[in-house]
Amino acid sequence: MTPLVTAAVLAAAVLHASWNAIAHGIKDQLLAFTLVGAGELAVVGVLVWFVPLPAAAAWPYLIASVLIHLLYMLLLMRSFELGDFGQVYPIARGTAPLVVTVLALVFVGERPDARQTAGVAAAGAGLMGLALWDARGSGARPRRAAVVAAVGTGLAIASYTVVDGLGVRAAGTALGYTAWLLMLQSLPIPLYALAARRGELLAGVRPFVVRGLLGGALSTVAYGLVLWAQTRAPLAPVAALRESSVVVGAAIGALVFKERFGAPRVAAATLMAAGIALMLRAG
Repeated sequence: MTPLVTAAVLAAAVLHASWNAIAHGIKDQLLAFTLVGAGELAVVGVLVWFVPLPAAAAWPYLIASVLIHLLYMLLLMRSFELGDFGQVYPIARGTAPLVVTVLALVFVGERPDARQTAGVAAAGAGLMGLALWDARGSGARPRRAAVVAAVGTGLAIASYTVVDGLGVRAAGTALGYTAWLLMLQSLPIPLYALAARRGELLAGVRPFVVRGLLGGALSTVAYGLVLWAQTRAPLAPVAALRESSVVVGAAIGALVFKERFGAPRVAAATLMAAGIALMLRAG
């Protein structure tokens, strides 16, 4: 990975944690993700007219990714409704590489070497730490539901990461693939909100317009940087570096949302990020 690619992926990690924090900060998650979707559409709705159309071979990947992203957003919304940002965001981001490594061992017979085994242990310990600290103090049942939703979000992330890694390479244009993906995935939730809330939607979103649209713009730039990086470097190191966002997310939970157990969660997220880096081959 060149310094430019490294910087792009690190910037994407910070931007991703930031737009998720903006969405989490809006209590009505349907309104939050409606505005994020609108912000994405405001950027890519213009961009699609000026970028190359993805190659035909990329469209099956693109359509599959849109469906997976919709599931991802629904699970993420549920996670934010149930849990603290400093807990559910790192779990969601950190689950994917850990689960993929374990499943590869069980079903494909890909045995990790000593370094990767240490990475699985470290990432697993970090994940357990995040899952067990309940900063809300609201009892086991809400915490368990939040963790389950966050883990489901992580599985969706693993799925769309693989699909998009293949799709963007088949597209022949990272910018074109990004623009069409974000435009198509951004439509369902705002359309549903428009149908479900009708006359109440405008009044509901008005106090959060600036924050929500900013979140959408940050989301667009963050994922565009990752997809561009995937065309310039192997998928594994890009994925590992991207997951440094788990540390940023835990820090935001402690510093911005003033969630309790901030320092232990940052430590657990850092351990998870280090484990992920060890798990993924640089190949």
